[in-house]
Amino acid sequence: MNLSWSHHALTRRHTLAAATGLAAGALLPTGPAFAAAAQYTNPVIWQDFADIDVMRVGDTYYASASTMHYSPGAPVLRSYDLVNWEIAGHAVPALDFGAKYDLNGARGYVRGIWASSLAYRPSNRTFYWLGQIDFARTYLYTATAVEGPWSRLTTISTPYYDAGLLVDTDDTLYVAYGNTSISVAQLSRDGRTHVRTQEVFRTPSSVGTLEGARFYKINGQYYIFLTRPANGQYILKSSNGPFGPYTMRQVLLDLRGPIPGGGVPHQGGLVRTQSGAWYYMAFVDAYPGGRMPALAPVTWTADGWPVVQLVDGAWGTTYPLPAVPTPPRQVTPMTGVDTFDGTSLKPRWEWNHNPDNTRWSVGNGLTLRTATVTHDLYWARNTLTHRIQGPTSTATVQLDHSAMRDGDRAGLALLRDSSAWIGLKRDGGATRVVTVTGLTMDGNWNTTGTGTEVASAPVSGGRVWLRANADIRPGAPRPGTFSYSTDGITFTRLGPAFSMGNDWRFFMGYRFALFNHATQALGGAVRVTRFEVSTP
Repeated sequence: MNLSWSHHALTRRHTLAAATGLAAGALLPTGPAFAAAAQYTNPVIWQDFADIDVMRVGDTYYASASTMHYSPGAPVLRSYDLVNWEIAGHAVPALDFGAKYDLNGARGYVRGIWASSLAYRPSNRTFYWLGQIDFARTYLYTATAVEGPWSRLTTISTPYYDAGLLVDTDDTLYVAYGNTSISVAQLSRDGRTHVRTQEVFRTPSSVGTLEGARFYKINGQYYIFLTRPANGQYILKSSNGPFGPYTMRQVLLDLRGPIPGGGVPHQGGLVRTQSGAWYYMAFVDAYPGGRMPALAPVTWTADGWPVVQLVDGAWGTTYPLPAVPTPPRQVTPMTGVDTFDGTSLKPRWEWNHNPDNTRWSVGNGLTLRTATVTHDLYWARNTLTHRIQGPTSTATVQLDHSAMRDGDRAGLALLRDSSAWIGLKRDGGATRVVTVTGLTMDGNWNTTGTGTEVASAPVSGGRVWLRANADIRPGAPRPGTFSYSTDGITFTRLGPAFSMGNDWRFFMGYRFALFNHATQALGGAVRVTRFEVSTP
């Protein structure tokens, strides 16, 4: 059974001293015969899903990811072939870890759901999610289906940092965790309490920091898969049980990745296919978009160590498709049109912090009633976000603004610690479409700029179309551009291009974001009747 893995503190990716040597890996053959095979392209998901834990249950693959201050948290992805993925649900229904996650007197930016672990326990046919919050305690949620409902099983007073959860073959639950000092904890049979813990490995100073644990039992051996943020991957092996002793081997270091201008594939987890083939799903730092999952085949040495298969000395841009059974159906695309039908939001949506559920609804479109009086979008509740599809994509929103009130601000943002938006300002009974840039935070995630209007145009009637195009390829110039339409056909550019920031310290990548907040008084509303993410 394969399980868990890890993520960061603000210091976790301090620039690392250049290390010598390139990752040792077997080279895949090249040539016409190899090229003729059906292939997949990396990144397998060009959206922001970091700190991946990946596993297979029967013929279905699942993966989890970090979401920090977004709610619901800890998305669970599903695939039948390791290449095509959909978002099935979220393991953490709400960030009920304190008032800051409600934007109530404090804010939870870059806190919340960090590297966590996803596991399946065959004995009770139950999925487990485990993660620490705010370095204070560990939470464990369970569900019998990944779509949910998920419920909190327990809270453990020990914060298992960057945890990997293992369901052993005798059904015992173990957790590998830590930074530099790696420990293993044993949980009670019901998973509710901490039984014992023991340090099993201390990272040598020549390696530096290791974290992001994933914990496996493979052919009777125990393995802890660890990352050297953000340029290496190591593995520990024990033949004497989960508490060691462990020996270490380097898996990769300073390996060229599959995204031009992006980072080294690292962290993530190992997974075995039905036919016995192994794969490593890592992520690649590729800001401004975030951290993108990439997949590579793995072989094993005779003495039980994994070797990543390389192409021309690098993580391949393409590899042969995994040999798996024919999928039972196509997965649900992560892009396309949403008209907000039904009674709930689709799982590709996540709120910036917890929403005020009395101030929004779906059914006949998405209605956002103003939930906050503020001039600062970073304090506004009920901002609804959607990951940006790379390398470039466009979000188009059809917005009914007839119920806006004076002082209201509503629109479509490119949201991160340096943000910009196109939207509507209602003042003095008149409505204008505007582009605003200069929404900024400092390194402690306090607001330093609430935005400057850089372009505007008057609009009449009650409907407008807003459009944001985002080029999230790493490097320069990383432009975001904005336009609007009054008929949904002809779009007019509004304002200069916005250069999206690419500093890694916010961790989460840019997102498209729908918002509506008041600056004077509550009572106004907008209705999004159609949202679409399209790619060239």
